[in-house]
Amino acid sequence: MRRYLIQRIGQNLFTFFLFLTLVYLLLDAQPGDFGNIYLNDSRLTAEQRQVIREQLGLNRPVMERYLSWLGSLFQGDLGLSFSNSMRPVISIIAERAPRTIILFLSVTILANLLGFAMGKMLAWRRGGAVEYAATIAGVGLFTVFVPWFALMMIWLFAYKFNLFPLGKFIDPVLWREATVEANTIFLRMMLTGLLTAAAWISWLFATRRFNPGWRKAARWVGTLIILTLPITYWATNGLGRYAADILHHIALPVLTITIVNFAGTMLLTRSSMLETLREDYIMAARAKGLPEAMIRDKHAARNAMLPTVTSFILALAFVMNGGVITETIFSWPGMGLTLLKAAQTQDIPLVIGSLVFTGALALTAHLGADLLYAFLDPRIRVS
Repeated sequence: MRRYLIQRIGQNLFTFFLFLTLVYLLLDAQPGDFGNIYLNDSRLTAEQRQVIREQLGLNRPVMERYLSWLGSLFQGDLGLSFSNSMRPVISIIAERAPRTIILFLSVTILANLLGFAMGKMLAWRRGGAVEYAATIAGVGLFTVFVPWFALMMIWLFAYKFNLFPLGKFIDPVLWREATVEANTIFLRMMLTGLLTAAAWISWLFATRRFNPGWRKAARWVGTLIILTLPITYWATNGLGRYAADILHHIALPVLTITIVNFAGTMLLTRSSMLETLREDYIMAARAKGLPEAMIRDKHAARNAMLPTVTSFILALAFVMNGGVITETIFSWPGMGLTLLKAAQTQDIPLVIGSLVFTGALALTAHLGADLLYAFLDPRIRVS
């Protein structure tokens, strides 16, 4: 297992280095350069233009500039954003990346949990009217044009029924008298969510050793207690209304993308589960007289989960692809909207920084997929 892990980490580091090189060289090879933002000023003299080019390093060879940028990158310096008042790129990413990560991490987890559970049940009870109806609905949602569907959700739930805000991150009227910044509240919400999730997962693993007769009841009671703690914290610290406002703004994007994404997971799980149910070890488990629920959950679903895990990890890796479209429609100030605006204003340092973030996230997700595969499939650990 250790050799497998070291090998995967080495491959990911090498791939990340190639990715950095390609991103920099491809953006540098396009016509013009980011110095044109300043050099196109007609009031500048030829001497002033030359001084600016030297200060920006645009008069040096491309490889020299690349090595200088690479050295700055490993020191945590991604340059300055010209479209954000010369603000450091790393601070912009630190502010907006959590918004994208939380939005799409929530969507991905919900979509995969719902899709896997429903796909498993459809495959187990195949042949009925419910399976046909759910399959047709899943194909329709999986192939729907996402921007149109998102606009319809906004029109229906935000405009007609007025259940959700039309967009943005917060309500400016509510936050006028706030004594804390929205990012501070958002980071506290992230920490609360992570601690709650860690406590819940730990409780689920702890109850595996409980008596099967009351294991389910213990899990439900523990889940209620774990959920009560963060709710009590936010209800009593005087900041709950600000956290509720952020949740109110994020609810519609999460609902919209979850509805679209869960359909693909459901169809994939159903197909994988149907293939798994034909395997010989399923027949052997039935011949042993094992309960149907155990055959479904412990034998069939565990092996059918492998393609779903791959889909889950790839969805995490490419959150930026959907982020550019989704965050633009919902005016969600995350990395997707940041990348789009940076490209429109030719803010090359911010574009490169956003792509570096995307590459690092994608490779980290792939490493997580390798580790999950090793956990789910013992054949990988011993290979």
